[in-house]
Amino acid sequence: MHLLGPSLLLLGYLVFSDSTYNSWTFKHPKTLYAWDGACVWIPCTYSSLQGGGHILDNLTVYHNFTYNKMAKNYIGTILYSKNLTTEESTSSQERVRFLGNRRNNCTLLINPVRVDDSGLLGLRVMSRTDKWMASLNLSISERAPQPHIELPQEIREDQEVTATCSLNFACHDYQIHLQWSLEGSVTTSTILSTETVATQSNLSFQPSWTHNGKNLTCQLWDPMKKRLLSEKTVLLEVKYAPKLKIQVSPEEATVTEGESVTMRCQVMSNPPHKNVSWFKDRVRLKEQGTTVTLPEVTRTMSGQYTCQVSNEVGTRRSDAVDLQVHYAPEPSSVQVSPSSIKEGVTVELACISAANPPPANYTWYFNGQEMLGKNGRTFQIPQVLIKHAGRYSCLAENSLGPGSVDQEADLDVQYPPKGVTTVIQNPTLIREGDSVTLSCTFNSSNPRVTRYNWNSPGSQDQTSQEKLTIQKVTWDAAPVKCEACNQWCSWSPSVSLNVHYAPKDVSIQISPHTEVRSGEQVLLRCEFSSSHPEDVHYFWKKDGNLLEKRKTLTFDSISPEDSGTYHCLVNNSIGQTSSEACELRVLYAPRRLRVSISPKDGVVEGKMAVLTCESDANPAPSHYNWFDGNNQDLHHYGQTLRLEPVKLQHSGSYWCRGANRLGQSQSPPTTLTVYYSAATISRRAALGVGFCLAIFLLAIWGVKLQRNWKRIQRQQGLQESSTGQSFFVRNIKARRTPQAERPHSLGCYNPVMEDAVSYATLSFPLGEADTQRLRDAESSEMREIPPSRDDSVTYAVVQNRQVADYENVTPEVLDDEGIHYSELVHFGNGKRALAQEGVEYVTLKH
Repeated sequence: MHLLGPSLLLLGYLVFSDSTYNSWTFKHPKTLYAWDGACVWIPCTYSSLQGGGHILDNLTVYHNFTYNKMAKNYIGTILYSKNLTTEESTSSQERVRFLGNRRNNCTLLINPVRVDDSGLLGLRVMSRTDKWMASLNLSISERAPQPHIELPQEIREDQEVTATCSLNFACHDYQIHLQWSLEGSVTTSTILSTETVATQSNLSFQPSWTHNGKNLTCQLWDPMKKRLLSEKTVLLEVKYAPKLKIQVSPEEATVTEGESVTMRCQVMSNPPHKNVSWFKDRVRLKEQGTTVTLPEVTRTMSGQYTCQVSNEVGTRRSDAVDLQVHYAPEPSSVQVSPSSIKEGVTVELACISAANPPPANYTWYFNGQEMLGKNGRTFQIPQVLIKHAGRYSCLAENSLGPGSVDQEADLDVQYPPKGVTTVIQNPTLIREGDSVTLSCTFNSSNPRVTRYNWNSPGSQDQTSQEKLTIQKVTWDAAPVKCEACNQWCSWSPSVSLNVHYAPKDVSIQISPHTEVRSGEQVLLRCEFSSSHPEDVHYFWKKDGNLLEKRKTLTFDSISPEDSGTYHCLVNNSIGQTSSEACELRVLYAPRRLRVSISPKDGVVEGKMAVLTCESDANPAPSHYNWFDGNNQDLHHYGQTLRLEPVKLQHSGSYWCRGANRLGQSQSPPTTLTVYYSAATISRRAALGVGFCLAIFLLAIWGVKLQRNWKRIQRQQGLQESSTGQSFFVRNIKARRTPQAERPHSLGCYNPVMEDAVSYATLSFPLGEADTQRLRDAESSEMREIPPSRDDSVTYAVVQNRQVADYENVTPEVLDDEGIHYSELVHFGNGKRALAQEGVEYVTLKH
């Protein structure tokens, strides 16, 4: 049997169709294979070429059928017949089953199948309108056929190969198993389609050269009955590169110098090899062919021998054969490790002597003397010392005899400089800022000293010199040490420079460390970090003035006057050092408060007056209160009180109170004087002038009334005697003549304006004549005399801007325009009416 594959014909329409045109297509394998007792699975589908489809009504399966043209019908053995509309079937053996449907599936199963089932099988299908016949071949054998094995055309060693074992049989109701004779990866698949019915098994394996010429078998098994049904065997041909092996004579490949050696290269390859090459220690030899003979070997012929062969697959080299040529030890030498030997390290000495077999015994010599107990190839000196320095040699011996001494080894023990010391060369003590010279000395060294190192940072490009100069040595210079070096270095012990210096880091410590308040006890302590020498003296300065000479300043009750800048000075025999300025701030409550007024000499109303509360306090007052002369709180809390614009009623005394977090205090009262402004003076001057003009007019009116009265009196014939008095009055400032001193005068004075209009009323006492006359008048005409008589003159002074006071003057100085006068004339005794007798007039001179 063979796989049908894609070459199987698909029957689309049989010539046996009763229809006049092709309207149906059937798909199924052309031929199916099986064996007696197995089953046949017939995959089958159908479809309508018209696209509408047919519904099957009846199915009949014929075996070896023929067509009767006369009856126009098929005749043959009916294996299966079924009316699909009624689901009624007719089958004599119940071996055939319809597994399809009425629309597109016509799959059949024949189980079991017999040998006589071989032949032509027909599927007669009918619908209401058409009839068709589809046919296929059955090939049934008595025994199961052999599987078919497929291999690649070429198989090479170590290249993966896949072999395929296939059988043109598959049936779900009859299980089979394909089994391989080689180990590998196996995958099995079953194919049941309208094109192919088959079972396949794929074996993937890695072939080796040993598979060449061996059989590969695929067996067909019945897993249910566990019996072998059939098998197929093929011969494997594996191509591989040559496989090599060297055969040596003598077999041990060990000979004594001068003997003969034969080596043969055994080769296995597929395909056959082309040529053979020989190598010694990977170096190609001139010898060719599968056999090489060395007639008289020498010690130089010892080594690794290999042969190399090629074919079309590749080139291979055999495993190496180690040819050993034995000989007595060669002259020996001593190898010292390490090459540079430092005192204290571990030194290993090795005896070098070529020999085969290797030497079994060694004899060591030190300065020509045998070293007892030393018989190995090497020996160690764990901690080499100077005493170990000298000449070493050795003698090697093997089974063929002793060797000889070739050359001695000189063991040179080296060590770093010993006894390194740093020496100070300054003859006197060292002060801060001095130059210091030091030298580095040592006792011995191997090899010689080549350089020096110093650990002093104050050196200037002299770190590799034997001597070191430190310019301007610092007070805190660290100890100095030097290092002498050859291949190794050794440090000297550190040397202290013992630098003398003035006191360092002088500072003032205040106790308490918190704020200082007035009245507290305060200590100022002078401290310093170091001094050499340590014998010191202390000095104190405040604001540049020298104070006490002691370490601590004590204030039992500190006051604000103790505030200031303090310095502490500490000196020793080298010098003196001052501390940084220490500002001592004493905190105290406000004191010495006073109110300063700007401007100082008073302020004119309408301007601005600034009152400042000045105080002495630390910290400065944080809160102020202002009060007037009546102790009224002005509810102002700033340091400055501004009155703008200032008024006359602002005149008076003021005082302030200041407070900080330590307390409070108040100032004494300070008086603020407010003067009239020019506008106020003008208004009041105008008012005074108006008032004086009114008096003046009243006086004129009074004079007129008096004149009229006198005229009436004269008409009555009254005669009176009169006396006239004239006088001058110079204005004397009213503030110098208070009203209390002159009870008989009335007047007013404006102290602000000197250029205003002034007036006065003067009263004079009566004379004796007037008194008598008045008495007579009283007796005779009491009723006509007014109760009082005003013998006065009213005068006014209109004054230009004059500063000087007026004095009483004589009439000759009438030209002085600052003098004004009034004249009062009294008439003599006579008969007159009891009315006001005084004639009052005013003479105004300007």
